[in-house]
Amino acid sequence: MVINQWVPAAHRGDAIGDSARAVRALLRAQGHASEIFALTIDDDMRGDARPFADPAASRGDVTILHFALPSPMTEAFARLPRGRVLQYHNITPARFYAAYDPGIFRLAVLGRRELASLAGRTDLALGDSEYNRRELEALGFSPTGVFPIAVDARRITGAPRTPSLEKWLDDGLTNFLFVGRMVPNKKVEDVIRLAEHYKRYVDAHYRFIFVGRHDGVPRYTNMLRALIAELGWMPDRFLFTGPVPDRELAAYYRCSSVYISMSEHEGFCVPLLEAMAADLPILAYSCTAIPDTLGGAGVQFAPKDFEHAAELLGMLAFDDGLRAAVIEGQRRRLSDFSAGRMEREVRSLVARCS
Repeated sequence: MVINQWVPAAHRGDAIGDSARAVRALLRAQGHASEIFALTIDDDMRGDARPFADPAASRGDVTILHFALPSPMTEAFARLPRGRVLQYHNITPARFYAAYDPGIFRLAVLGRRELASLAGRTDLALGDSEYNRRELEALGFSPTGVFPIAVDARRITGAPRTPSLEKWLDDGLTNFLFVGRMVPNKKVEDVIRLAEHYKRYVDAHYRFIFVGRHDGVPRYTNMLRALIAELGWMPDRFLFTGPVPDRELAAYYRCSSVYISMSEHEGFCVPLLEAMAADLPILAYSCTAIPDTLGGAGVQFAPKDFEHAAELLGMLAFDDGLRAAVIEGQRRRLSDFSAGRMEREVRSLVARCS
């Protein structure tokens, strides 16, 4: 069987693209022909993905469209005669961008319209979390299911050491980590507000580290920096690294005490699995797909009470017994995303499409 995947852009280090390559490898190992086709392909990905304009893109027995933004792929996918499998990675609701970027606001609106246009025009619609699946079902997609993102945690667990960075991070401050793009739905400002409560009620020896792109929504990034200045923080207590190579990312996970998520919209959230792989306890605001991904692991809280969250953060940082119990629970949850499980998921998917 020929089972191809369509992704809007082929980037290395992108969660959707990395998952698509892992699924392709599993499909090929199971004896199927499989390629990835993309509208744009980074230079270092040429030869690993093929242009969407290639006529072979439309010749699969099964075609998996990874949907996360509007693109010409949407209508082309709907016109395929057979084997149309949608994998939905969620679109951030436009309201999060209304105050910061009208262009991204418009893209989000268009993306949700395009998604809705595919209802009744797919043979199978999959969310990479139960939260995403329910959204598909509410839009009228049928049949639906869950197919998780394939995450290779070896880029964290197998990364070489970075002695100079790790020595710098081991300076007596307690490190707290967030990984992801600095965008409004991630609520990075609430991590900063949490820091204010942590300093006031728990401990003054801390550093909050933010790893990920911060140039995508400049008005939002400027707001974050203004908030830090307004609260009178010392600049060395908030580190915005921008994107970093895997070996540095692994060092930040390795040298931190707690991973923090204050996000108010997630379709899956890959950094949660990376934190689990690094044995880094997780403190997360419980919303959207966060409970699906954590599956009861980590420490989740709601509503968003900053004083309560600061207390939980201190307990995770300094209570060795609690840390050990949380890490053990995260290890059990991480096993649900093992290579063996992904192999079974791929076999099940093929069986449903046969």
